[in-house]
Amino acid sequence: MDLNKLYFDENEKPLDRLVSDGGFCGIFRTIACVGDSLSSGEFEVKLQNGTAYLDMFDYSWGQYIARAAGCKVYNFSRGGMTAKEYCDGYAANMCFWNTEKAAQAYIIALGANDLFGLCQPVGDLSDVCDEDYTKNTDNFAGRYCEIIQRYKKIAPDAKFFLLTMPKEDLPEDNGHAKLLTAQCELMHKIAAHFSNCYVVDLHEYMPVQDAEYKKRFYLEGHLNPMGYMFTAQVVMSYIDYIIRHNMEEFRRVAFINTAYADSKLK
Repeated sequence: MDLNKLYFDENEKPLDRLVSDGGFCGIFRTIACVGDSLSSGEFEVKLQNGTAYLDMFDYSWGQYIARAAGCKVYNFSRGGMTAKEYCDGYAANMCFWNTEKAAQAYIIALGANDLFGLCQPVGDLSDVCDEDYTKNTDNFAGRYCEIIQRYKKIAPDAKFFLLTMPKEDLPEDNGHAKLLTAQCELMHKIAAHFSNCYVVDLHEYMPVQDAEYKKRFYLEGHLNPMGYMFTAQVVMSYIDYIIRHNMEEFRRVAFINTAYADSKLK
């Protein structure tokens, strides 16, 4: 067996190998997914009197990962969620800041409602106060980083995986692609700024969300069951890739949130 070819091929791209069993994503026993409708397994149903939006968490990509990898996954999410709403009371009301729910890994998938719904400015790292998150600017960058900063206080050694948004094939763009690119660029800056942060770059490596893709994986404006399962395979395969290509950084995952965590030994 050639382990270098099996696991550590330096020419491998993040999604060259899709895993269905969680891969090394399974080293995490607790994962929290912070996100919006696509993190909540939301289905969009057209009714005679309007449209119903149903968060069905069992169909979320996080719970598909939980079942595949055998770990516990928290849905810290809801349809329509923004980083601003999350920080301004939603997370507190749902007890998501509680230390009892501290996770070994946090997957953060926010941006769609912030940038296209709330129309918040994207912002930059200059909007982040490392010493006091309450002084962060009230824009997407400031609020998104507040989430990371607050969870780092709860779980100092946890690993953070920041999702970018996939490219879309739209007949009339109206600046949509530019915002997707800006969100992607910001995620890379944030990951470089904070320790234990990694980018799951769906913008670069996931298939373009074109008409053919949506025909197979979408139900109206949200994903269908196959879409959520495929997204789970993509996310856990990407995390598996990150771990395999940075093995030294994940050697002590078992000690996260214990008395033997690196931050408690210093």
